[in-house]
Amino acid sequence: MAKKVGVSEATVSRVLNGKPGVSEGTRQAVLSALDVLGYERPTQLRGERARLVGLVLPELQNPIFPAFAEVIGGALAQLGLTPVLCTQTKGGVSEADYVELLLQQQVSGVVFAGGLYAQADAPHDHYRLLAERRIPVVLVNASIEDLGFPGVSCDDAVAVEQAWRHLASLGHERIGLVLGPEDHVPSARKLAAARAVGDLPDEQVARAMFSIEGGHAAASRLIDRGVTGIICASDPLALGAVRAARRKGLDVPSRVSVVGYDDSAFMNCTEPPLTTVRQPIEAMGRAAVELLNTQISGGFVAREELLFEPELVVRGSTAPPPRS
Repeated sequence: MAKKVGVSEATVSRVLNGKPGVSEGTRQAVLSALDVLGYERPTQLRGERARLVGLVLPELQNPIFPAFAEVIGGALAQLGLTPVLCTQTKGGVSEADYVELLLQQQVSGVVFAGGLYAQADAPHDHYRLLAERRIPVVLVNASIEDLGFPGVSCDDAVAVEQAWRHLASLGHERIGLVLGPEDHVPSARKLAAARAVGDLPDEQVARAMFSIEGGHAAASRLIDRGVTGIICASDPLALGAVRAARRKGLDVPSRVSVVGYDDSAFMNCTEPPLTTVRQPIEAMGRAAVELLNTQISGGFVAREELLFEPELVVRGSTAPPPRS
């Protein structure tokens, strides 16, 4: 390698061990030769030269997360930043473990597109570790209040208002919500907005894990309580609600109307096509990368949340309620 670059072996050794006394031009030449010759860079040099950025997702089963990953990864690549995808699996590597791995790789920053920061009762020490190390971080969608990171979020309150008013305009009076766990911040925002815009007794609120099966179980309870219009906190929950109605022999939308949230991939191909509230994924993802890159470049970023306006997409899963 020393022969290829035209420097001494001692100079190559200094570069590989991160020692001073080497010009920036020579250092870059040695690292480029390392890549060209097919050698793996030492760990302490990877993040700095490859400009790695951790992209942490809670799962890939919900199509909204791969959609965010595509937008954020593409925007990072345009800036010469390489995304490192970290996806949690049940019983697999935890979010805290991923943070440790990313710190070892000396990443330039981390984008969390969903995760434990949205759950008040979850452990948050790994976020505080990132703050202590002064690693640039951006959070996508609502988080607990005291983490101190900038974030981009779809406005949960506006989303529920749009869905509620849509169902009310069709004539629904018994409207229910299928939400995530009680400590889930976006779900708490949706619940507060629903109670501000309409009549919502506790019996018309059902909690579930974010899955089709969770939506099925929660919506089944709401249907048994006489709810005719169901607003769900995600599209998979909404698909579960459609399945719950059908298992009870009730047609969607003539007997039960269902509204999702996200407008993730293929929701226009379901039967019936799903009425849902669209998150502006493209705008949110690009804003998240812009916030991160500003921090990486040493610029100032306010530790606040940018709210993006959702859009109601009316399809075939909503209709007037049955006449009694």
